[in-house]
Amino acid sequence: MIEIRGLAKSYGDHQALKDVTLSIRPGEFVVVLGPSGAGKSTLLRCINRLVEPSAGEIMVDGTSLSSNRRDLRLLRRNVAMIFQQHNLVKRLSVLKNVLVGRMADLSPILSSLQLFPEADVRIAHHCLEQVAMSHKARSRADALSGGEQQRVGIARALAQQPKFMLADEPVASLDPKTSRTVLTYLKQSCKESNIAVLCNLHQIDYALEFAERVVGLSAGEVVYDGPPDGVSGDIIRRIYPGLDDPNVLDAAQRLTERRRAAEAVIAAAAANPGSIGERA
Repeated sequence: MIEIRGLAKSYGDHQALKDVTLSIRPGEFVVVLGPSGAGKSTLLRCINRLVEPSAGEIMVDGTSLSSNRRDLRLLRRNVAMIFQQHNLVKRLSVLKNVLVGRMADLSPILSSLQLFPEADVRIAHHCLEQVAMSHKARSRADALSGGEQQRVGIARALAQQPKFMLADEPVASLDPKTSRTVLTYLKQSCKESNIAVLCNLHQIDYALEFAERVVGLSAGEVVYDGPPDGVSGDIIRRIYPGLDDPNVLDAAQRLTERRRAAEAVIAAAAANPGSIGERA
């Protein structure tokens, strides 16, 4: 489990994060929803110490982590990061980009020579299978589409075999169809490996569609933490102050209602497996 307690970050007089407290269970898919400037990226960067928090505590499996070298190694080993811009090495093959996720376990000599044990190669191939990119293993990264590159980024993070994955606006530069494909692979592959995910998004519909839990962040503060079917029009206005577009609010409400209806059908089918066949 990852626990975040009283996390705060200030840049001079500007307080980007204010007393953020969250706990995320293994395998849980949590979406942080909020407008630009809400503190979403700062939250993720504080968690993995790309940015040093001004205050607060981060715990992994009950162990509090500081900024000393040993704790940072443990943090980076257990927490993987997926970036908005993919950050692939374009001249390398897809397989070698995924193997980058295994470098933390290599000696410096083997790492510099890009010599990977057979076990690591098998792990990389499995991770590519999880995101349906095995057929591109030998292709150069710069020959891929944006959505394919992001799926390779997911595979690279999976190859690290982390306990926790951070995804910072992973579909911001993708079209709607590709975005849903990428989010589907991200969620499914992490479920398969029981990896907790904290995913930043600013698209309300994607958050309601994919999240098991939504954390609403506004001006650096958590204003909502609960299930997606609890995200009402009033909650959306708290997350996005000043938003009063009826089309956006109505679409969010319809999506919430469809999700509730789908969950009710699934629950009914689980309680009475023969009911669907009988109706047919």
